[in-house]
Amino acid sequence: MESRIRRIVTGHDAQGQSIILEDRKTPHVKTSPHRPGVVINNLWLTEDSPVNIDQTADPVSDAMKLEPQSRGNNFRIVEFPSEAEYIDKIDAQDAQKAFGDMGASHALSDTGESKHPFMHKTQTLDYAIVLSGEITLVMDEDETVMRAGDVCIQRATNHVWSNRSDKMCQIAFVLIDAAGD
Repeated sequence: MESRIRRIVTGHDAQGQSIILEDRKTPHVKTSPHRPGVVINNLWLTEDSPVNIDQTADPVSDAMKLEPQSRGNNFRIVEFPSEAEYIDKIDAQDAQKAFGDMGASHALSDTGESKHPFMHKTQTLDYAIVLSGEITLVMDEDETVMRAGDVCIQRATNHVWSNRSDKMCQIAFVLIDAAGD
């Protein structure tokens, strides 16, 4: 699947002048048949902090994992379609496979008893910015509807992004490796 997200990467030429190294649709797009219609546009990742800004090779691969590696971060835009047509057909095994596709089946909270089959928790600090549409952020005890321009600071809590509307929702995520309980 071709991304709809344009990725522009800057750098420096041999004389130290700023240049555009890349300007194209992001080449790293991930989907899963176990979560119909969800499109993950993997834009960038870092493997350590502080970040090496002189790196010239694309650090992203099509197999980019849900969670960043130790001391790293992942940046992506995820497109969530309405769940109305498929959510009743999803079970814990489907969710396990969908998260397994991203190397994160351990993150799932669902034992068949949670509010949503895709409830999960990662050991990350996440910045989530709704770019378009709306989505319901579901927690163990609470939930809230987020709309374009809303920001969530998600701190390694059990959660799910549930699109209960009839329109596509785009969210930009930055996942940062975190320490703590």
